[in-house]
Amino acid sequence: MSTYSDLLKTAGVARIITAQLVARFPFGMLSLAFLLHVEQQTGSYGAAGLVLAATSVGQAIAGPLTSRLMGRWGMRPVLTITLAICAAMVSTIALVPMSVPLYMVVGALAGLSMPPIQPAVRTIYPKMVNSRQLTPLFSLDATAQEIIWVVGPVVTTFVATQISTVWGIMLAVIFMVGGGIWFIVLPELGRVRIPRSKRKLGAVLRRPPVLLATGVGFLLVGACAAVEAAVVATFGHGGAEAGIVLAIFSVGSIAGGLGLGHVPIGPWSTARRMLIVFVGMGLAAVVMVLVSSDMVFWWLSAALFVAGIGIAPALAVLFAMVSASVKFSDTAEAYGWVGTGQLIGAALGSAAAGFLIDSNGAVGGFWAAALFALVGFIVPVLAKRYHPDLRGRDASPLPDTEAIPVQPTS
Repeated sequence: MSTYSDLLKTAGVARIITAQLVARFPFGMLSLAFLLHVEQQTGSYGAAGLVLAATSVGQAIAGPLTSRLMGRWGMRPVLTITLAICAAMVSTIALVPMSVPLYMVVGALAGLSMPPIQPAVRTIYPKMVNSRQLTPLFSLDATAQEIIWVVGPVVTTFVATQISTVWGIMLAVIFMVGGGIWFIVLPELGRVRIPRSKRKLGAVLRRPPVLLATGVGFLLVGACAAVEAAVVATFGHGGAEAGIVLAIFSVGSIAGGLGLGHVPIGPWSTARRMLIVFVGMGLAAVVMVLVSSDMVFWWLSAALFVAGIGIAPALAVLFAMVSASVKFSDTAEAYGWVGTGQLIGAALGSAAAGFLIDSNGAVGGFWAAALFALVGFIVPVLAKRYHPDLRGRDASPLPDTEAIPVQPTS
């Protein structure tokens, strides 16, 4: 733990981690908030899944584009414009009753304008700490991200079920605007300028580690989103059980992030962490089939605690492998692709779970989660030779320019 305390004492680190956490907190709320709200408005999880899928299309298009624009226009202008548009679109979904096609259109616009905070902050990190501190910083950031993806839905569940689904979405807007403004005005954004990339859009995906991180991130977050939908379907909208189970899920993830975040990253690191996630989610599906209804709460909580242990450590590995594999001018776009993969995973995981819940009951959502996690384990096993070995290596981005050897004159 001394590693993390030293990190937080480094100038600006605690401030930027907290600000980006608040600004990105809505990203962990909106998939479930949209699912609950549209399902309540239409009476169909399938219709809600279509809205989430439309949102994911917008996110898929916008992620690398807005990230790349930060190298051309600067971080603050891009973040400000996207923040204003996204907040307006998300508020429209909450406040304006619409047909499913209109919900899909507005959802797509919200996805297109998602502020690229994740690529911005992870581009700044290597400029704030030394090489020895960078991997632990990614681990700390991954643990914070678990608060976003797991605690965010817990908050959404409580607000949406105890107050209203409208307030479940509007609370996300409040976090988005308040946290976004806080992040934008931080002095660290003015001290770091992202060089304009000389490569074509998408060229960074030719680097196998970036493609691997994008794919595994998609599958991991898709599994988490499916679990969230399945837990809500299991316990219904009226009680606190769903929120408590998801909170236990988050505790497992935070414990894993803090306990395993300092472990050196080798070629098998991603596969091992995803195996933990799959085992826990597979157990959750088994619990739904074999355990009596009066014991489901306790067994499901235990299974999801196990699954959570692998989540933050897996994310830390993905962030570090991207950082160590690209040039600094390409880091924002690379993290844009990784973030797009995660956001699409969140939306499609919820959508897949929604359709399976409609047809098979709550257990269908856990089937979807286990399948996402299983594929997320298989992919890094098959792609092991493309996985960077960072044991004893610096995880900082590659320099855009290299020293030119000069022959001394006699």
